This record gives sequence, C-alpha cells and structure tokens, in this order.
Amino acid sequence: MTTLPKSTTRKLGLVIDLDTCVGCHACVVSCKGWNTENYGAPLSDQNPYGADPSGTFLNRVHSYEVQPLATSAMPHPAAQLIHFPKSCLHCQDAPCVTVCPTGASYKRVEDGIVLVNESDCIGCGLCAWACPYGAREMDQAEGVMKKCTLCVDRIYNENLPEIDRVPACVRTCPAGARHFGDFADPDSTVSRLTAERGGMDLMPEQGTGPVNKYLPPRPKDRLDQPKPDGEIDILAPFLTPVMEEPAGFLGWLDRALERI
Repeated sequence: MTTLPKSTTRKLGLVIDLDTCVGCHACVVSCKGWNTENYGAPLSDQNPYGADPSGTFLNRVHSYEVQPLATSAMPHPAAQLIHFPKSCLHCQDAPCVTVCPTGASYKRVEDGIVLVNESDCIGCGLCAWACPYGAREMDQAEGVMKKCTLCVDRIYNENLPEIDRVPACVRTCPAGARHFGDFADPDSTVSRLTAERGGMDLMPEQGTGPVNKYLPPRPKDRLDQPKPDGEIDILAPFLTPVMEEPAGFLGWLDRALERI
C-alpha cells in the first residue's frame, strides 16, 4: 500500500465554473489529444466507429437539467441545463492511493498531484473501486489505470511559452470556465475565485478533501421578471421594435409576399 504525504508544498488544482461551462467538450478533446501524444501510454479507443464504441478519457462532461429552489423573488424558477465536467480531483486524502497494492498510485509532495506509475500498475482496478468520483479509467489496450495528471508535462515545460504552461483543458476552454492554480496560495486566482463565488467540494461527505473546486451556477435572468426600481435594462433599446408595420420598399415586399 502507498502512504499519503502529511502535507504538500503546493496544492495545484482546478476551479470549474458551472455558470459559464457551455458543454462544448473542447476540454475533453484537447485532454485526449495531449495525453495520447505525450505523458504515459496512449489513450486507446476500441471500435470507435462501430456500433458499440468505447475508449479511455481522462476528462468527461455530463449534462443535467436541474430545478432551482423557489424563492420569494422567483417563486417559479425555470429549469436550468448544467454542464458538469469531471476528472480526477487530486484529493488530499486520496483513497485511490492508499488502496493501491503495488504503490503505482501516489501523491506528490511538491505539488499535491496524484499520478500513476504505469510501469508498476498491474491493472487490478482497486483504485477505480476506491475512487468515489469515478475518475479512474482502465485502458483496455495497455491494461493499466489512467487518470488526469493536470498535464504535469505541460505545466513545468520551460520549452513552452508561459501562457501554455497550464493543463490542456484550461488552455482550450473557449468560455473561460476552467482555471488552474495553487490553492495553497491565498492570493492565487483559484483561491480568490473559490472565496468570492463560494467554491464547492464535490461530494464533501466522502471526506476525501478534493483539491478541485466547482463554482455554482448563478440564477438566470428572465425577461418577464420585474426589475427593481431604478435598475436600467441595457438591452431595452434593442428589444423595443422600431415600428409596428414595415414601410417603404420592405413594406411593399412584405405585402407582396403575403399574397403569394
């Protein structure tokens, strides 16, 4: 069995904003591409164009329709579609590490990243059973367990421009919903976002202490919702029709098309 470090120098992880994630799966594609070509063994696919395709992905996006709780200001809130990206959360008390019989799974002291030494992995699957988040995946071609590495081969690569020294999923997100940084630094972007937006742990009742945090979605505005006195709707000029009936050439064309 592998023991966990009592503490880590840094706590590198992700903040994922559920309010701005659009479910485009760009993070899934970039993660698959980078990790297939770089760190560790390739991420294999089985029968990708057949009737029953399967494959190894270190990051997945699930979509759920949720019903917000009613409030006095919004007694009948509209349902919201929430896109929920999920990968390894690099837990502080990672059960996948302590259950590993060969020591292949381990947590790094210098930055808190949980990794798998694939040369020592025997593919027993105990780590997948121990992970409450379903973040471990068995690569059917290689016979070893795979997981998110926070793109450890990118974030420390001095041959890359500094702007690219972040996980591939963060670099590619078109909505800016993913943020990377050190949670041990209270002034880092991820620490400030967590404090300001009420960043949440995923399934805190499991007691794993996940490093990654989720920012909750904000209530959505509705056009039929009354505005407080004095509040200006900046979209009002664009929502008000210019004229009820078209005039000029467009008016003639509209009347002519109605007779067809």
